[in-house]
Amino acid sequence: MRNYVLPIVAVVVLSTAAPAMACDSGGLISMQRALAVATDLGLVTVSHTQFAGDEWQIEGRDMSGRYMEVDVDARTGEVLNVDR
Repeated sequence: MRNYVLPIVAVVVLSTAAPAMACDSGGLISMQRALAVATDLGLVTVSHTQFAGDEWQIEGRDMSGRYMEVDVDARTGEVLNVDR
């Protein structure tokens, strides 16, 4: 009997958990879309990605290993700045 108590409690607890809900991005592009924009510009490896309120800041290296930073507008997906 004792061997059945814990699994039954686990099933009851897990069955009452609320499902995860998708959040509304408010018309902002996703990080994946910003990474795709940076990749199109030549970014090969990503070392840091940060959302700065109105832009995605993506840092990494290009094909030849040089440092590269791409800033992408979070509303339009346009490139704001490219530092090499």
